[in-house]
Formats: sequence, structure tokens, C-alpha cells
Amino acid sequence: MSARQLRPAVTDPDGGNADLPASRSRPAPADRGTVRTGHGDPWRRVFVGALVLTILAGACWALLGSSLLVVRHVEVTGNRLVTAAQVRRAARIAAGAPLATVNTGAAARRVEELAPVLSATVRRSWPDTIVITVRERTPVFAVAAAGRYQLVDAHGVAFQWVSRKPASMPLLTVPPAVLRGNPAIAAAAAVLRQLPRGLRARIASVSAASASTVTLHLTGGITVLWGSAARPAQKLAELAMLLRTHARYYDISDPATAVTAG
Repeated sequence: MSARQLRPAVTDPDGGNADLPASRSRPAPADRGTVRTGHGDPWRRVFVGALVLTILAGACWALLGSSLLVVRHVEVTGNRLVTAAQVRRAARIAAGAPLATVNTGAAARRVEELAPVLSATVRRSWPDTIVITVRERTPVFAVAAAGRYQLVDAHGVAFQWVSRKPASMPLLTVPPAVLRGNPAIAAAAAVLRQLPRGLRARIASVSAASASTVTLHLTGGITVLWGSAARPAQKLAELAMLLRTHARYYDISDPATAVTAG
């Protein structure tokens, strides 16, 4: 026996040689639970695509081509000064038109062209109804003309004729040549909103040649030059003290230098 000691080979439990290099060991068996998938069935993709297109085509037909979702009713709410028939005529929504094709914004703008209408909204109510909601103007003044009265809102829009002036509504005297959008009318309306109920009830008429010369004509022949709509609290406090003088004319357009006469 040579001087070199020979070590006995050790056999591992699986019958392999434990002294074999790691690089020569057996590869681990593949995971038998793993299932490899291919790129999918092309016919299945074609079928799903065709199904989606069919559904979309059916939805388009239901919305645009069928008689199921068409306009059958036009409801009007919020109206008092205009009739529902007037609103429907202004909206010009054709019966039988597909509900999805109704231009609600354009219909609302047409309704807003009616003088008593301040704003309008138009919406769809599936399956067959259009709902028009109107917000009408609120009268603030009455303007005498041709033996009758026109009601005017805070924007200067004259929107209704009446034979009698409403008892609680002041008369607008010496109105500007153009009412709609005139800042003088807006200022006069703002002044009225600032007044307490008791003082507002005493106003017979209002004149407004400009936005800074709003004048209140009270019952009993009393005139108050209010001026602009600025500083209402100071003006009210000053007027409350001056009214005790029982004068006939009060200029509180500048409450720091109020003037009385008569």
C-alpha cells in the first residue's frame, strides 16, 4: 500500500457519490406543479372582440336608432309667469327624437330668451322624458307706461305687464333711458335690499339717474338722497337720527356730512 491514504467513498442516501464535485451533481427536478401556457387561442380573441363590437352596436342602436329611448314627454317645472306651453315652444325639442341626441344646452339657452325667465336647465330623464326647470325673474320695481305698469327686476329687465302696481312694490320714477344692464338700476335694487323692513314699507317710489344718485321718496312727502349703495350701516344710523328732526329732505349720500332741509 502506498503512503497515500485512500479514503473510502461515501455514498449519499440517494445512491450518489458525496465526493462528486458540485458542478457534476444532478439537476433538481422541475416543479411538476408549474403549467406552461402558450400565447392563447387566437379564435378566442376573435370571439371576444366580435362580442364587444356586437354589444356596442346594440347600445348605439338602442340610443340612436330604436323607438325605445326617444322623447315622449317634456316636463316643465318652476314656472309661474310663463306657461308650460310657452316653455316647450321656446325649447323646440322634437317629439320622437332620440333622447341621447337632444342638445340640452341649446334648448336651455332658447328658453332663457323668454323675458320672465332668469335661467333654465334642461336634463334627460330616461327612458323617454326631458325635464325643463326654469328660474323666473323677481320684480323689484314697477315702471308706469301707457296706463299700465312694467315689472322690472334687479338687472333692469322689464319682463311683465300688469294693469295695477303691486301694493308692496315701489314705483321707479325718472328711470334711465335703457333699463337692461344699467348700473343705476342695479344700485337702486341693492339699496332696497339694504333697508330694514319698516323703512322699505314707507317707500312710495325710487329714482335713479345714476348709480351714485339713488333717491328714495317716502310716504308723507319725505325725500332721502341715499347716493350709492356703499356704507349702508352708516347711512341707516344717520337717517334714524335725522328723521327725528321731522325735515322734508335728507341728503345722506355722505353720512359724515349729512344735510337736511325743510
